[in-house]
Amino acid sequence: MKQNTLLLIKPNSTGKNQIGSILKMVEENGFVIEQLKMFKMDEELANAFYAEHLGKGFFEDLSAFMRSGKIVGVVLNREDAILKLRELVGNTDCTIAALGTIRAIYGVSKGENAVHASDSIESAEREIGLIFS
Repeated sequence: MKQNTLLLIKPNSTGKNQIGSILKMVEENGFVIEQLKMFKMDEELANAFYAEHLGKGFFEDLSAFMRSGKIVGVVLNREDAILKLRELVGNTDCTIAALGTIRAIYGVSKGENAVHASDSIESAEREIGLIFS
């Protein structure tokens, strides 16, 4: 089933001019870019986007990182987009992500792991609504 999912290219990757390389990998893996925008996340958006992590020990660092620079938001479409994008981006911890995945190539640490990818249909709908409202 064709579906939409959200990819965020995080500040560590936008700051290193890796946007084009990441988007090329995505397109070469059968994804169609439906929407794309560059923006800066403010505190209100960070709180809404990462609401499930509010109050957790790592939340403040995550929020500060995501507000530290430009982000590229991309709505992607293809068959099984959510699962296929999660496979392409790799493990959250880039040090153990499979070779050839986006996080293995562009990630710096578990926190600065280059990209975000929605993990479910519900998350994708909610996150796309927040970023592209």
